[in-house]
Amino acid sequence: MLPTHTAHSFPLKKQSRCLAISLVLAFSPALVLAQQKAAAPVAASAPAGAAAPAPAAAGAVDALSTVGQLSSIPAPELAAKAWLSIDANSGQVITAQNGNEKIEPASLTKIMSAYVIFQAIENKRLSLDQKVNISEKAWKTEGSRMFAKVNTQVSVDDLLQGVIVQSGNDATVALAEAVAGSESAFAALMNQEAAKMGLTHTHFANATGLPDPEHYTTVHDLGIMAMRLAKDFPQYFHYYSQKEFTYNKIKQHNRNRLLWTDPTVDGMKTGHTSEAGYCLVATALRDGRRVVTVLVGATSDSARAENSLKLLNWSFQNFDTIKVLDGAKPLVQARVWQGQADTVGLGQPSTVWLTVPRGKGPEVKPEARYTQPLIAPLTKGAKVGTVVFTLDGKQLRQEPLLVLNDVAQAGIFGRMVDKVRLMFQ
Repeated sequence: MLPTHTAHSFPLKKQSRCLAISLVLAFSPALVLAQQKAAAPVAASAPAGAAAPAPAAAGAVDALSTVGQLSSIPAPELAAKAWLSIDANSGQVITAQNGNEKIEPASLTKIMSAYVIFQAIENKRLSLDQKVNISEKAWKTEGSRMFAKVNTQVSVDDLLQGVIVQSGNDATVALAEAVAGSESAFAALMNQEAAKMGLTHTHFANATGLPDPEHYTTVHDLGIMAMRLAKDFPQYFHYYSQKEFTYNKIKQHNRNRLLWTDPTVDGMKTGHTSEAGYCLVATALRDGRRVVTVLVGATSDSARAENSLKLLNWSFQNFDTIKVLDGAKPLVQARVWQGQADTVGLGQPSTVWLTVPRGKGPEVKPEARYTQPLIAPLTKGAKVGTVVFTLDGKQLRQEPLLVLNDVAQAGIFGRMVDKVRLMFQ
């Protein structure tokens, strides 16, 4: 919290007070223009561990589509149609191949299905011990299944294991009907969530991933879905690392081979159709850092696992995720005019992470850009500019620059004094 600065009055002769007021009124139009004029970008001091930024260069820097473009170690060659690696801590794409190409998601669809089901549980529309009826439609749904019998009552907890561990289409339809009344209504909820997540290349026609001309997505959108599920519902994420589930005396193993290959892998979902090929969304947590990979169009079960692990290992081994904004510390202390405080902290109220090639963290340059002068009153959370993070002359990320504390307006005399001071800035 910044110390409050209160303007103190002091005795002036009557003639001096009148002269000061006259000057202020005379130059008021000029002062208004000065307040509206945008100042040049102001370079902010770097957070701990980062080098001080250079002065702002003229013109905008080029933005990167992937962090991997700055790495001296290229991404591995993978035998697949499309793939992507994304750092879940920073939300940055590390590398991608055909990232926005339209694909058939197959059972990777169940990532969004589970997201909507988890929402329903959190909103008290379902509970884990609640019994759900297995309709004839659910029972007849083709493809992989948990082998629940028609017109039996199965708990939501068992059905979730059927969806996530066994990839059961019967379990998925049963839960979709429990949440929304019908699978088509549930698909509408899935599309609503996709829109909220900004997934502009995704549309769901069903809850299971069975082929449909109107059922499609991209590896980029799948990466966002997976990242959001891991972030928003950690309390249910244990289902994704479960290696097997037995229901109706039938044991089925999780098709994600990486759960047996790498102990840091804790999810996430496989998929396969003749059109989509063998697909895998995988995620691992190493030293507090989560990476999500999406790989589609592999030629076999073993190929999707092997290539996904290559991508995971490359992403962990060659990149760091560093803290560039700490919610407890302002990025810059900015001068405030006509306020009860002389300065205010600008930054972000929450922590912001940045993914960079390994060892490059100290070379990241933050630059705060905001309109000057800042005139009180200022409200906490108000956006006054942006902060841009660059590396090797390339823009890695841009974040809003927010006011971190309220600054009340000064008294009339304090405001007049600052108006006069501004005339000479």
